[in-house]
Amino acid sequence: MVDFVCKENYVFDDLVKLVKILRSECPWDREQTHQSIRRNMLEEAYEAAEAIDLENTELLREELGDVLLQVVFHAQMEEEVGSFNIDEVCSGVCKKLIERHPHIFGKGSASTPAQVLDKWDEIKRAQKGQATHTEAMESVAKSLPALWRAEKILDKAEKAGFDLTAVCSRKLQPMDVPESVMTADPETREDEMGDILLRAVILARKLDVDPERSLGKSCDRFIRRFSYLEKKAGEKGTPLSGMDITDQVQLYREAESERP
Repeated sequence: MVDFVCKENYVFDDLVKLVKILRSECPWDREQTHQSIRRNMLEEAYEAAEAIDLENTELLREELGDVLLQVVFHAQMEEEVGSFNIDEVCSGVCKKLIERHPHIFGKGSASTPAQVLDKWDEIKRAQKGQATHTEAMESVAKSLPALWRAEKILDKAEKAGFDLTAVCSRKLQPMDVPESVMTADPETREDEMGDILLRAVILARKLDVDPERSLGKSCDRFIRRFSYLEKKAGEKGTPLSGMDITDQVQLYREAESERP
Protein backbone atom coordinates (compact mmCIF):
# COMPACT_ATOMS: atom_id res chain seq x y z
CA MET A 1 0.00 0.00 0.00
CA VAL A 2 1.14 3.52 -0.74
CA ASP A 3 1.62 6.09 1.99
CA PHE A 4 -1.46 8.22 1.33
CA VAL A 5 -4.51 8.75 3.53
CA CYS A 6 -7.83 9.06 1.74
CA LYS A 7 -10.17 11.60 3.35
CA GLU A 8 -13.20 13.77 2.73
CA ASN A 9 -11.33 16.96 1.80
CA TYR A 10 -7.83 17.64 0.54
CA VAL A 11 -5.48 20.65 0.32
CA PHE A 12 -2.72 21.71 -2.06
CA ASP A 13 -0.03 19.66 -0.31
CA ASP A 14 -2.19 16.55 -0.74
CA LEU A 15 -2.31 17.13 -4.50
CA VAL A 16 1.47 17.49 -4.67
CA LYS A 17 1.95 14.27 -2.69
CA LEU A 18 -0.62 12.42 -4.81
CA VAL A 19 1.11 13.40 -8.06
CA LYS A 20 4.45 12.21 -6.64
CA ILE A 21 2.86 8.83 -5.90
CA LEU A 22 1.31 8.57 -9.35
CA ARG A 23 4.61 9.38 -11.02
CA SER A 24 6.24 6.65 -8.96
CA GLU A 25 3.60 3.92 -9.04
CA CYS A 26 1.39 4.34 -12.14
CA PRO A 27 2.81 3.06 -15.48
CA TRP A 28 0.92 5.66 -17.52
CA ASP A 29 1.80 8.65 -15.33
CA ARG A 30 5.41 7.51 -15.05
CA GLU A 31 6.03 7.49 -18.81
CA GLN A 32 4.64 10.97 -19.50
CA THR A 33 6.88 13.86 -20.58
CA HIS A 34 6.32 17.60 -20.97
CA GLN A 35 5.71 17.08 -24.68
CA SER A 36 3.36 14.12 -24.29
CA ILE A 37 0.98 16.10 -22.04
CA ARG A 38 1.57 19.54 -23.57
CA ARG A 39 -1.79 19.41 -25.30
CA ASN A 40 -3.49 18.50 -22.01
CA MET A 41 -2.38 21.84 -20.55
CA LEU A 42 -3.97 23.72 -23.46
CA GLU A 43 -7.18 21.71 -23.42
CA GLU A 44 -7.68 22.15 -19.69
CA ALA A 45 -7.09 25.90 -19.94
CA TYR A 46 -9.66 26.20 -22.74
CA GLU A 47 -12.17 24.13 -20.77
CA ALA A 48 -11.70 26.45 -17.79
CA ALA A 49 -12.25 29.41 -20.10
CA GLU A 50 -15.48 27.82 -21.35
CA ALA A 51 -16.69 27.41 -17.77
CA ILE A 52 -16.06 31.14 -17.28
CA ASP A 53 -18.04 31.93 -20.45
CA LEU A 54 -20.89 29.74 -19.22
CA GLU A 55 -20.75 31.45 -15.81
CA ASN A 56 -20.89 27.96 -14.30
CA THR A 57 -19.10 28.15 -10.97
CA GLU A 58 -19.32 24.42 -10.23
CA LEU A 59 -17.80 23.57 -13.60
CA LEU A 60 -15.16 26.27 -13.11
CA ARG A 61 -14.15 24.75 -9.77
CA GLU A 62 -13.65 21.40 -11.47
CA GLU A 63 -11.77 22.80 -14.47
CA LEU A 64 -9.45 24.92 -12.33
CA GLY A 65 -8.55 21.73 -10.51
CA ASP A 66 -7.62 20.13 -13.83
CA VAL A 67 -5.46 23.14 -14.73
CA LEU A 68 -3.79 22.99 -11.31
CA LEU A 69 -3.09 19.28 -11.82
CA GLN A 70 -1.21 20.10 -15.03
CA VAL A 71 0.93 22.68 -13.22
CA VAL A 72 1.79 20.29 -10.39
CA PHE A 73 2.47 17.43 -12.83
CA HIS A 74 4.92 19.46 -14.93
CA ALA A 75 6.65 20.75 -11.78
CA GLN A 76 6.96 17.21 -10.42
CA MET A 77 8.70 16.05 -13.60
CA GLU A 78 11.26 18.83 -13.18
CA GLU A 79 11.75 18.04 -9.49
CA GLU A 80 12.61 14.46 -10.44
CA VAL A 81 15.55 15.66 -12.54
CA GLY A 82 16.63 18.30 -10.03
CA SER A 83 15.63 21.44 -11.96
CA PHE A 84 12.98 23.01 -9.74
CA ASN A 85 9.96 22.06 -7.64
CA ILE A 86 6.45 23.35 -7.09
CA ASP A 87 7.55 25.51 -4.15
CA GLU A 88 9.99 27.33 -6.41
CA VAL A 89 7.20 27.83 -8.95
CA CYS A 90 5.03 29.40 -6.24
CA SER A 91 7.95 31.49 -4.96
CA GLY A 92 8.70 32.79 -8.44
CA VAL A 93 5.16 33.92 -9.19
CA CYS A 94 4.83 35.54 -5.73
CA LYS A 95 8.02 37.54 -6.34
CA LYS A 96 6.76 38.55 -9.77
CA LEU A 97 3.46 39.81 -8.37
CA ILE A 98 5.21 41.82 -5.67
CA GLU A 99 7.75 43.33 -8.08
CA ARG A 100 5.10 44.27 -10.65
CA HIS A 101 2.80 45.92 -8.13
CA PRO A 102 5.08 48.66 -6.72
CA HIS A 103 1.98 50.79 -6.00
CA ILE A 104 0.98 48.12 -3.46
CA PHE A 105 4.28 46.76 -2.14
CA GLY A 106 6.65 49.62 -2.88
CA LYS A 107 6.84 53.35 -3.44
CA GLY A 108 5.17 53.47 -6.84
CA SER A 109 1.78 54.98 -7.59
CA ALA A 110 -1.06 53.93 -9.89
CA SER A 111 -4.64 55.09 -9.48
CA THR A 112 -6.23 53.55 -12.60
CA PRO A 113 -6.22 50.07 -14.20
CA ALA A 114 -4.49 51.54 -17.29
CA GLN A 115 -1.65 52.91 -15.17
CA VAL A 116 -1.26 49.53 -13.48
CA LEU A 117 -0.96 47.77 -16.86
CA ASP A 118 1.50 50.35 -18.21
CA LYS A 119 3.70 49.90 -15.14
CA TRP A 120 3.42 46.12 -15.41
CA ASP A 121 4.62 46.24 -19.04
CA GLU A 122 7.42 48.66 -18.15
CA ILE A 123 8.71 46.45 -15.32
CA LYS A 124 8.34 43.30 -17.42
CA ARG A 125 10.42 44.78 -20.25
CA ALA A 126 13.11 45.87 -17.81
CA GLN A 127 13.25 42.48 -16.08
CA LYS A 128 13.47 40.62 -19.37
CA GLY A 129 16.07 43.01 -20.76
CA GLN A 130 13.84 44.14 -23.62
CA ALA A 131 15.53 47.33 -24.80
CA THR A 132 13.23 47.79 -27.82
CA HIS A 133 9.56 47.43 -28.62
CA THR A 134 10.54 44.84 -31.24
CA GLU A 135 11.98 42.61 -28.52
CA ALA A 136 8.71 42.93 -26.59
CA MET A 137 6.82 41.77 -29.70
CA GLU A 138 9.19 38.86 -30.22
CA SER A 139 8.46 37.73 -26.67
CA VAL A 140 4.78 37.14 -27.49
CA ALA A 141 4.41 33.35 -27.54
CA LYS A 142 4.22 31.82 -31.01
CA SER A 143 2.18 29.01 -29.50
CA LEU A 144 -0.77 31.39 -29.06
CA PRO A 145 -3.59 31.17 -31.61
CA ALA A 146 -2.51 33.37 -34.52
CA LEU A 147 -5.38 35.84 -34.15
CA TRP A 148 -4.66 36.29 -30.45
CA ARG A 149 -0.94 36.68 -31.14
CA ALA A 150 -1.63 39.26 -33.86
CA GLU A 151 -3.78 41.29 -31.47
CA LYS A 152 -1.06 41.34 -28.80
CA ILE A 153 1.68 42.26 -31.29
CA LEU A 154 -0.37 45.07 -32.82
CA ASP A 155 -1.25 46.36 -29.36
CA LYS A 156 2.46 46.65 -28.52
CA ALA A 157 3.13 48.41 -31.83
CA GLU A 158 0.36 50.92 -31.17
CA LYS A 159 1.65 51.58 -27.64
CA ALA A 160 5.03 52.33 -29.21
CA GLY A 161 3.40 55.11 -31.23
CA PHE A 162 2.96 53.28 -34.54
CA ASP A 163 -0.18 54.18 -36.51
CA LEU A 164 -1.54 50.80 -37.63
CA THR A 165 -3.23 52.30 -40.69
CA ALA A 166 0.26 52.65 -42.17
CA VAL A 167 0.23 48.88 -42.74
CA CYS A 168 -2.78 49.22 -45.05
CA SER A 169 -1.62 52.28 -46.96
CA ARG A 170 -1.41 50.46 -50.29
CA LYS A 171 -3.78 47.61 -49.65
CA LEU A 172 -7.32 47.09 -48.40
CA GLN A 173 -8.36 49.44 -45.65
CA PRO A 174 -8.48 47.72 -42.26
CA MET A 175 -12.21 48.27 -41.79
CA ASP A 176 -13.81 48.14 -45.21
CA VAL A 177 -17.38 48.15 -43.88
CA PRO A 178 -20.30 50.58 -44.22
CA GLU A 179 -20.31 53.64 -42.01
CA SER A 180 -23.59 52.45 -40.53
CA VAL A 181 -21.75 49.45 -39.09
CA MET A 182 -18.90 51.57 -37.73
CA THR A 183 -21.40 53.66 -35.76
CA ALA A 184 -23.60 50.73 -34.70
CA ASP A 185 -23.93 49.40 -31.18
CA PRO A 186 -21.10 47.18 -29.81
CA GLU A 187 -23.00 43.91 -30.32
CA THR A 188 -23.69 44.69 -33.99
CA ARG A 189 -20.05 45.65 -34.58
CA GLU A 190 -18.95 42.40 -32.96
CA ASP A 191 -21.29 40.41 -35.21
CA GLU A 192 -20.06 42.20 -38.34
CA MET A 193 -16.42 41.71 -37.37
CA GLY A 194 -17.12 38.01 -36.87
CA ASP A 195 -18.63 37.81 -40.35
CA ILE A 196 -15.58 39.54 -41.86
CA LEU A 197 -13.25 37.04 -40.17
CA LEU A 198 -15.48 34.14 -41.24
CA ARG A 199 -15.35 35.31 -44.86
CA ALA A 200 -11.55 35.48 -44.59
CA VAL A 201 -11.48 31.85 -43.44
CA ILE A 202 -13.84 30.84 -46.26
CA LEU A 203 -11.52 32.54 -48.77
CA ALA A 204 -8.53 30.76 -47.23
CA ARG A 205 -10.29 27.40 -47.66
CA LYS A 206 -11.12 28.26 -51.26
CA LEU A 207 -7.46 29.08 -51.93
CA ASP A 208 -6.30 25.99 -50.00
CA VAL A 209 -4.42 28.16 -47.47
CA ASP A 210 -4.12 27.38 -43.77
CA PRO A 211 -5.47 30.61 -42.18
CA GLU A 212 -3.74 29.97 -38.84
CA ARG A 213 -0.35 29.44 -40.47
CA SER A 214 -0.92 32.32 -42.88
CA LEU A 215 -1.67 34.82 -40.12
CA GLY A 216 1.23 33.48 -38.06
CA LYS A 217 3.63 34.19 -40.92
CA SER A 218 2.12 37.68 -41.32
CA CYS A 219 2.82 38.32 -37.63
CA ASP A 220 6.46 37.34 -38.18
CA ARG A 221 6.71 39.67 -41.18
CA PHE A 222 5.13 42.52 -39.25
CA ILE A 223 7.66 42.15 -36.43
CA ARG A 224 10.56 42.18 -38.91
CA ARG A 225 9.19 45.29 -40.61
CA PHE A 226 8.48 47.02 -37.31
CA SER A 227 12.06 46.27 -36.28
CA TYR A 228 13.21 48.12 -39.41
CA LEU A 229 10.97 51.08 -38.55
CA GLU A 230 12.17 51.21 -34.98
CA LYS A 231 15.80 51.08 -36.09
CA LYS A 232 15.35 53.84 -38.67
CA ALA A 233 13.42 56.01 -36.21
CA GLY A 234 16.29 55.62 -33.77
CA GLU A 235 18.78 56.70 -36.43
CA LYS A 236 16.67 59.80 -37.10
CA GLY A 237 16.48 60.52 -33.38
CA THR A 238 12.68 60.61 -33.51
CA PRO A 239 10.47 58.14 -31.64
CA LEU A 240 7.64 56.55 -33.62
CA SER A 241 5.15 58.37 -31.40
CA GLY A 242 6.55 61.66 -32.64
CA MET A 243 6.43 60.76 -36.34
CA ASP A 244 3.81 61.94 -38.77
CA ILE A 245 1.69 59.18 -40.33
CA THR A 246 3.14 60.03 -43.76
CA ASP A 247 6.66 59.33 -42.50
CA GLN A 248 5.51 56.09 -40.88
CA VAL A 249 3.91 54.97 -44.16
CA GLN A 250 7.11 55.74 -46.06
CA LEU A 251 9.24 53.78 -43.60
CA TYR A 252 6.84 50.86 -43.68
CA ARG A 253 7.03 50.78 -47.48
CA GLU A 254 10.80 50.71 -47.21
CA ALA A 255 10.51 47.86 -44.73
CA GLU A 256 8.29 45.90 -47.13
CA SER A 257 10.96 46.11 -49.82
CA GLU A 258 13.90 45.58 -47.47
CA ARG A 259 12.42 42.66 -45.53
CA PRO A 260 10.16 40.23 -47.37
